[in-house]
Amino acid sequence: MQHIANTVQAQAWNGYEGTHWAQNQDRWDAVNAGFNEPLLTAAAIKERDRVLDIGCGAGSTTRLAARRAGNGRALGLDLSAPMLTRAREAAQREDIGNATFEQGDAQVQAFEPGTFDVMISRFGVMFFADPVAAFANIGRALRPGARMAFICGAEAEGNEWLQAIAALRDILPMGNFGAPGSPGMFSLADPDRTREVLSAAGFEHINAAHVEAFGTWGQNADDAAAFLLDSGPGRHLTSQVAQEVQDRARQTVTNILRTHEEHGALRLRSTAWLVTANRPN
Repeated sequence: MQHIANTVQAQAWNGYEGTHWAQNQDRWDAVNAGFNEPLLTAAAIKERDRVLDIGCGAGSTTRLAARRAGNGRALGLDLSAPMLTRAREAAQREDIGNATFEQGDAQVQAFEPGTFDVMISRFGVMFFADPVAAFANIGRALRPGARMAFICGAEAEGNEWLQAIAALRDILPMGNFGAPGSPGMFSLADPDRTREVLSAAGFEHINAAHVEAFGTWGQNADDAAAFLLDSGPGRHLTSQVAQEVQDRARQTVTNILRTHEEHGALRLRSTAWLVTANRPN
């Protein structure tokens, strides 16, 4: 792996957070799969395109891109070694030979200039310590006129999973959890700021469209509450309190999620920005 600038994120995604995502790859894909089609439609991947997937995680979107670029290739880049192991295993299992994966930090990765025709990302570009530098570095990897399309978190209040977590403010030490600005899920929640970042990084024709999708978080409220609170953000909050407080928090979330049970599954709405832009010709 090359030089890492985002050391805090590297520690998280190679620690509990990355391990949890890797172990629960299918569940996280079920949560986020509703954003795949809008993302790939906007990316307009062609048969011979070379695609760069930033923050590819366990590689679901990389494999989808590789299938669309049947005579091209797709490279997935991520900080997380545990998730990339799952990505490589899945690509091999599905016999997708034109998908490859590298561990690296997109902010400083030494890409070969002008290599890629398309860049995509599903919730993988919100964690940069210096987003202008990161997108400028990504831009150098794209050929002139190349397309970029990514999904990033929109307003926190539009996400039903976060509403359930927010209900724990009187129980857990929430702080500024879910606030936009700093590296994290909602760092690009303000589309005006996102346009400023991408413009400063050298992109043009920048557009942000509001999209939403329902994801499956579990079989029922008990299952979904356990999954949500055992994930990275949930575990960070619950690890700061005693067991009896953890139990109260879990019961509170379970009760809130109970109203979302339907036909043997628990589905929650998430909102996002679908951002598109181009590298100048």
